[in-house]
Amino acid sequence: MTAAPYNYSYIFKYIIIGDMGVGKSCLLHQFTEKKFMADCPHTIGVEFGTRIMEVNGQKVKLQIWDTAGQERFRAVTRSYYRGAAGALMVYDITRRSTYNHLSSWLTDARNLTNPNTVIILIGNKADLEAQRDVTYEEAKQFAEENGLLFLEASAKTGENVEEAFLEAAKRIYQNIQDGSLDLNAAESGVQHKPSAPQGGRLNADSQPAKEGCSC
Repeated sequence: MTAAPYNYSYIFKYIIIGDMGVGKSCLLHQFTEKKFMADCPHTIGVEFGTRIMEVNGQKVKLQIWDTAGQERFRAVTRSYYRGAAGALMVYDITRRSTYNHLSSWLTDARNLTNPNTVIILIGNKADLEAQRDVTYEEAKQFAEENGLLFLEASAKTGENVEEAFLEAAKRIYQNIQDGSLDLNAAESGVQHKPSAPQGGRLNADSQPAKEGCSC
């Protein structure tokens, strides 16, 4: 079986931010591997994954940096905000404290990314409805007041995980098309790759790159 050629038109850089234990790494794993990691270890520093998906007829490679939620790693993870085209800001719908800390995460995101960075708020663990501690309506209102996209998702069942990454990508692509995102700016978080194969070979749905990959 021959692998499809390495082929995409754009690279979008994403970061995933939020408190420890909200399921950031599990969301990334569900998106890149289509599997749920039951015993997700807490991230130390940052982890990295990639996947190619189709956005408005264009193949886009998402480079996703999963950051540690612990305060002691905050100084390290802040350096990864720069040059992010998209940010997934995650809280746990069963733990109100993770929702209450969103303003702090949003302040970091606003201060450290570029003005056109697309931020999507993700209420994770939507499968635990019986343990819900944050209503859909209040989170939606917070998102609207702050100009954020919003979805509830479940890294366990896969519900809305694909949609979260895709909705952010669609908005980034829209910003490229209407000219509000300058592709020549280093901090845009987007690279345009008009030429096709670059010699490497990759599965069509793209397997995640390992941590430390500079591709």
